Amino acid sequence: MTPNLNRIKDRWQGPGGCRQVLHLAFPLILSTGTSTIQMFIDRVFLTWHSTDTMSAAMPAGITAFVFISFFMGTGNYVNTFVAQYTGANRPWRVGPAVWQGIYFSLLAGIVMIAIIPLAESIFRWFDHAHSIQVNEVIYFKVLCYGMTPTVLTATVACFFTGRGKTWIVLYLNLVATLINIALDYYLIFDTVTLGPWHFAGAGMGIAGAAWATVIATTVSAALFIIAFLRKKYRKEFASLSGFKPDLEIFKLLMKYGLPNRVQFCLDMAFFALFVAFVGRINATSLAATNIAFQINMLAFMPMIGLGIALSTLVGQALGKNNPTLAARSTWSALYMTTGYMSLIALGFWLTPGVFIFAFKACADQGEFAAIEPIVKTLLCFVAFYCIFDSGNIIFSATLKGAGDTRFVMYMTISLSWIVMVLPTIFIIKNQWGPGNGLYLAWGFASAYVCLLAILFLLRFLHGKWKKMRVIEQIPPSIPTKLPEIPTIEVEST
Repeated sequence: MTPNLNRIKDRWQGPGGCRQVLHLAFPLILSTGTSTIQMFIDRVFLTWHSTDTMSAAMPAGITAFVFISFFMGTGNYVNTFVAQYTGANRPWRVGPAVWQGIYFSLLAGIVMIAIIPLAESIFRWFDHAHSIQVNEVIYFKVLCYGMTPTVLTATVACFFTGRGKTWIVLYLNLVATLINIALDYYLIFDTVTLGPWHFAGAGMGIAGAAWATVIATTVSAALFIIAFLRKKYRKEFASLSGFKPDLEIFKLLMKYGLPNRVQFCLDMAFFALFVAFVGRINATSLAATNIAFQINMLAFMPMIGLGIALSTLVGQALGKNNPTLAARSTWSALYMTTGYMSLIALGFWLTPGVFIFAFKACADQGEFAAIEPIVKTLLCFVAFYCIFDSGNIIFSATLKGAGDTRFVMYMTISLSWIVMVLPTIFIIKNQWGPGNGLYLAWGFASAYVCLLAILFLLRFLHGKWKKMRVIEQIPPSIPTKLPEIPTIEVEST
């Protein structure tokens, strides 16, 4: 066998190889992929309903997610605790860790309900066209009611992903996705067509899309909690008896989860600002940006599942004090992600019409004629930066899986503000460059993604993450019976 084939075989097989990473990640890739498809179909349906509702869904959805992401960051970080406790062979700490995340997640509902009265003011500041603002407010208000089950789902799912049990996550998310799509179709449109049959739909428009999401998410949360409390998990993982508040774990979750949730929240906030200012150019630019980002998610979101799997493997390896295995898993994941992203980028570049077709099919052709060429141009930007996004997903997953959340937070916040948000504000206010500043703003957004990937790579290579742990350390125990120390009699003189 040639040396090259030997290297490929070695990279594929064994602990930390591509095969092991893919085995754990595949259900999560499908799971996040189904969520992406659901969101994609949701936006397509809204495009068929009207351009205004589709244009409103992205900024309103992002804005709602900005608020809830503060809690989601902590909910998602439970995965690292579960993984490291599993790797350290301390399963009795897994259930209590999940419960601390659940308690924190319940605060999300209270906060989001309190934010609802601010909806009109928030979207008035966005300064989009009045017809779009009306739909943004409707969509945002309804989504706020579903944020508690959203965070609960993310938190309790960590009980399974952190232990490497990823197929059940796929099955439960698939059920929620199918419910969402079916409800989308019924609640958005006035008429529902199933083959030769026609039925009256609810005709709720964008409100129907939001309620479909809320109902499906609530069902998903209920299913995950039922699965978490199954009898076979109660004894080994204390999934029921571990419900008591545990101050030690809660403090650690706050310590390491705080940077993660701040980074997650502000990252989404900066992204929302970018979309908000693009929307100030004109409705066509906003619609094109929304479609381009939605298509981008077809590339990005499935790899989020691979990133979750990698965080699990890194956490388990570090729980076993084996950073070499964690590093090997990281490189294996990077090779696979880069290969996938490169193929998708090639498709965006050479055949953009394939990805746009679903949006165009039943939309108003007069309105879409102005949007389509802009979307094709924006997909060229997406094709370029999505390859660098491989590094963002993989190296940030490793750093978070180790507990290096502060670095990820600092870099994301500083770069997004300096490289993406501030330039976008100045460019669009002054209408610099072609497209009234749209393409130049997208250029800076692409630069942000690329620079962030480079910084995460350098941090990974530095290796500080290898010494990090998020779980409490157990001091070495002293044997109850020490061996006798031999004595030597010395003859006195």
